[in-house]
Amino acid sequence: MDFIISELKIREEGSYKGFKAFRKALSKQANTLLAFSAILDQKLQEIAQAFDASLYLVRSVCLLTKHKTSSVDYWRQWNRLHHLLPNKFHLILEAVSEAMDTTPRTTSLVENLNSRLRNYFFLRKQLGSGYLDLLRFFLNHRTFMRSRCDERVGKSPRELMMGQAHPHWLELLGFERFQKA
Repeated sequence: MDFIISELKIREEGSYKGFKAFRKALSKQANTLLAFSAILDQKLQEIAQAFDASLYLVRSVCLLTKHKTSSVDYWRQWNRLHHLLPNKFHLILEAVSEAMDTTPRTTSLVENLNSRLRNYFFLRKQLGSGYLDLLRFFLNHRTFMRSRCDERVGKSPRELMMGQAHPHWLELLGFERFQKA
């Protein structure tokens, strides 16, 4: 993260107006964005203790899962780790895979957010703070049409968070809603 922030700082001169603000916001939120790594680190330490294995080897097993199983590097590492952990390797591999599956990753949260917001950005070349504020207001006050949780349907994120109903988001902006005759 420090590398990314320093590279952004180098490139912020001559860039568009919001670039510096983005870099500052990213540097302030770095710990939050990388919070999943501390959770995964704790789980890997627990696995190492449970199987009486070195933390380095458990982390190596974790890194092994990032390789494609069809690659030569995967099988070279697999053989090395299997040799170093002869009776525990398969159990550690299974525990590491489960730990990784149950740890929420920042990238998946960001990708989810990007997929939701992409529909609102495709017509605009530049995004100003006014448009982003309006979009945030709209998304916080628009009711869910469907959801996996039945209690969310017909409620907005703000209603769910505050626990009380509010008028339609257009009315909150001072507009009148059309009504059927």
